[in-house]
Amino acid sequence: MRYFILSFIALVFFVFESIFAQMFAGDAFGSDKILVPHFMMIFVFFLTMYGSRKMGMLYGAILGLTYDVVYTEILGIYMFLLPFLAYLISKSMKILQNNILIACLTALLSTAVLEVVIFQMNIILSFADMGFGEFAERRLIPTLLLNLAFIIISCYPLKRIIEKLDLQGETE
Repeated sequence: MRYFILSFIALVFFVFESIFAQMFAGDAFGSDKILVPHFMMIFVFFLTMYGSRKMGMLYGAILGLTYDVVYTEILGIYMFLLPFLAYLISKSMKILQNNILIACLTALLSTAVLEVVIFQMNIILSFADMGFGEFAERRLIPTLLLNLAFIIISCYPLKRIIEKLDLQGETE
């Protein structure tokens, strides 16, 4: 039953992320800012922090592949990057205090790393033609602010749901 609940939550975040991106696109408000929601990735990060590393990496790979197939031109980038970031989060949370503030900051930092790596891959493959300063101003900062708001709103409910599912009993 807990795997069904986790899968349902992941599906809700996946669909909500798409709806949010369509409704609140930067062009809709006459702005050149690009808001990229990473709600599904934040779910994977919290699953890794408060659930288990194994589940975080598994959901990261599956959701990353799904995200690649549906949204991106680069097949495999999210599929490999999400489990890798989930692994790094699991290792860093063993060093850092595991409280809600540190978890939120770690999720935000991981979102920033995800955005920068995706941008660098797009530069390498010539899909993007803007400099890093323009990227930071137009996409990175607005994306981090949007995802920070989402993290603040959803961190406590996600933590409670994941802890209630008791994924710590899973083998690491």
